[in-house]
Amino acid sequence: MREQVSDHYGRSRRLIDQIADSLKAEGIDPEKLRAADFEPVDEFHFRGRQATLQLLEKLELAPGSNVLDIGSGLGGVARTIAEEASAKVTGIDLTQEFCDAAKTISDWVGLNEQTTFTQGDATKLPFSDSSFDGAVTVHVAMNIPDKLSVYKEAHRVLKPGARFGIYDILQGEGGDVVYPMPWAMDASISYLATPKEMVGFLQDAGFKVLDEDDSTTESFEWLKARISKPKSKSTMPVTTQILFGDIARDMVQNQLLALDERRLLTYRFICTA
Repeated sequence: MREQVSDHYGRSRRLIDQIADSLKAEGIDPEKLRAADFEPVDEFHFRGRQATLQLLEKLELAPGSNVLDIGSGLGGVARTIAEEASAKVTGIDLTQEFCDAAKTISDWVGLNEQTTFTQGDATKLPFSDSSFDGAVTVHVAMNIPDKLSVYKEAHRVLKPGARFGIYDILQGEGGDVVYPMPWAMDASISYLATPKEMVGFLQDAGFKVLDEDDSTTESFEWLKARISKPKSKSTMPVTTQILFGDIARDMVQNQLLALDERRLLTYRFICTA
């Protein structure tokens, strides 16, 4: 299963080279960009950087905090937290190519000293007990059948009383999901939990759930506005299409339908260890 998931996100050509070439083709020097400029490609979760900032606000991190990003992808969430909270963020992701690209983008935007990215398994974190002051996971658990192990591991590596923020895609009451989706071409590597199941997993892992928020309607409106927005000279030339190619259009339409019919839900949970 892990190999299937990694293969889904892997590319035939090095991803960071594709990103760099796309930028240079538009006359953009990647080393002159800010972290927020990469949002269209490195924060490709619903509601993008706005959702990350809302999650970050709930974590109540002190400056200099040591934070873990589980399933860090291209590092957008980690860089936002590092920059906005003056934190040091460690990202872990199953896909080595994502970790390599995340490191390079952090180098470009001057956040290489505040962010670290390592390849690894969310169900077996390579960190000591009570290592982190906070943790997040954003749009990751859809690919993980053993969610309880992920949350148990998160609880283990967090210091007592530290907060854990989850922003994920869940199974809604509207029926089965139509594929392809960004996290899966079909149901074989897609494992969606319901909100009730999520609360159960988190509590069984030892967390106290402080807050939960259903942002499905906002996610639908955000996605609808995003795809209808005309391109301009200031538009970032690199988007999620670089990850998925032409099939990205089908994925977007399927997401719109699923959110509108509540086949998919977007939920945020804030917990304390």
